Amino acid sequence: MKNLMLLALAMGSMLAFAGPIEDEIVARIHKIGDVCLVGEACASGQLAADAGAQSDAQSPEAIYNRSCNTCHEMGIAGAPKLGDIDQWAPRLDKGMDVLYASGINGLAPGMPARGMCFDCSDDDIRAVVDYMTASVQ
Repeated sequence: MKNLMLLALAMGSMLAFAGPIEDEIVARIHKIGDVCLVGEACASGQLAADAGAQSDAQSPEAIYNRSCNTCHEMGIAGAPKLGDIDQWAPRLDKGMDVLYASGINGLAPGMPARGMCFDCSDDDIRAVVDYMTASVQ
């Protein structure tokens, strides 16, 4: 009987201290953000809209530096280097419409569609192509 009372007393004291400990655990593992999908009303929806507007307003140079620079600075996979007249001459001879199409649709085997800039519009890609060809004209 004495053991049973000690057991009940021990269980009661554990329950008394469990509340604050549990609160500390919950505070440490609480979620710190939310996922917001397109089309859902989110508390931070304005931030997502602002980020999209920033992408639309990027300069061709900024897009080039973010998406095209890796291949076109080093000539990877046959990419013509920015500012290299000899490499760009045969491409310029084909005309700007062909260059725009290559930028938008890609060119096998090395040029990926949109230069891996999947949030760029067709007009963005054309502006980047203009930026790159201006370096050799």
